[in-house]
Amino acid sequence: MGIDPIEERRTARAAMAASRAKAMTFDQCQEKYLEAHNDGWKNPKHRAQWKNTLDTYAGPFIGAVDVALVDTGMVLKCLEPIWKEKTETATRLRGRIESVLDWATTRGYRQGENPARWKGHLDQLLVKPGKIKKVEHLAALPYAETGAFMADLVKMEGMGARALEFAILTAARSNEVRGATWAEFDLNARTWTVPAERMKAKKEHRVPLSAQAVQLLKALPTIADETLVFFSSKKGKPLSDMTLTATLRRMNRNDITAHGFRSTFRDWASEATAYPGDVVEMALAHTIGNKVEAAYRRGDLFEKRARLMADWATFCGTVQAPADNVVSIKRARI
Repeated sequence: MGIDPIEERRTARAAMAASRAKAMTFDQCQEKYLEAHNDGWKNPKHRAQWKNTLDTYAGPFIGAVDVALVDTGMVLKCLEPIWKEKTETATRLRGRIESVLDWATTRGYRQGENPARWKGHLDQLLVKPGKIKKVEHLAALPYAETGAFMADLVKMEGMGARALEFAILTAARSNEVRGATWAEFDLNARTWTVPAERMKAKKEHRVPLSAQAVQLLKALPTIADETLVFFSSKKGKPLSDMTLTATLRRMNRNDITAHGFRSTFRDWASEATAYPGDVVEMALAHTIGNKVEAAYRRGDLFEKRARLMADWATFCGTVQAPADNVVSIKRARI
């Protein structure tokens, strides 16, 4: 008996439609997994930390991908960039990806072995966490110490100190701050627009300014015909990167770097807040690695980032003390 080509095509189209109907992205499965376990979290903060880890480190690579297509290579793209430097976070991430994929398999959204499983699979591709030599970082100040550091920093004199303070409040790169001109700022709108040519990704970046950042800018000295915000002793020449480093040395903080405060900000946002990972990544002006994900997120999440940066500035102005007591920093400028 012959095969009816029309009926065969109809069957194929029906199968394709059914497949599309039940397709779920990794992000969608993640949300469903979190909902399914809503009563099992220790507290809301634990749930937020769980979600933020996935949003920050998995989302850019597999968040918008059909969960049925997530394979070992994609999982490794999430893990490898942080496996050696942030081993504990990477280990948690692997386990959380595995859990979401297990849920998706059980619900029928994917088939086959879990590509995030460790034993007999990723343990053959990645160094065992216990054997990784800890990397000695100069970089990041533990975020709980930020308020105490800022309390010391505001007492320091000099343009380098103010540039470092502003870089911390905005989570911006040192060169972006040092090259900033007054024409880039709208203090009434609390906006700093960094032109594409001064950004690492060569894309214009809008920075929402907290009230504290605006206050700092308004208190800066100015010189006639000087366009740079944080000017050096040589007119028209920006501060050198060593100027910010010199400020740290004057504070006897040889253990940290100016750039490390971006990691401090990211750790605080991921571990102490419920802000989504994409908001944090955009605040850091990081590019989205996954092209599909980038296509869906064309906006710059400015309003959400404004709230994030306001909360960060408040955190920076609060000294963490024993027993959760806090002391607010009183800014005094001459």
